Amino acid sequence: MRNKTWWIVGLGIALAVTLVAPLASAWPDGLERVAEDQGFIDLEEAPSYEVIPDYVLPGFQNESLATILAGMIGVLIVFGVALTAGYALRGSQSRGDAR
Repeated sequence: MRNKTWWIVGLGIALAVTLVAPLASAWPDGLERVAEDQGFIDLEEAPSYEVIPDYVLPGFQNESLATILAGMIGVLIVFGVALTAGYALRGSQSRGDAR
């Protein structure tokens, strides 16, 4: 398979996984569970900003749909950053090889 095809397949899989995001466990993750068990959960500080608070896109009545859309937006942002970084690094390496 060509390199570009792998990128497209990977993006498709990541977007498909967001469809099951509403089925994720409501239980706390490992770090949050330890913080609760050890009694320092109240020491957490709020983030200085939130792009998509609590992984739910505001303005949608259906919370499951809002979660799926938030996940898709996140996947596309990460994909865009990774693609841009990949092309930038590839360009700088090819210029470095020409010397």
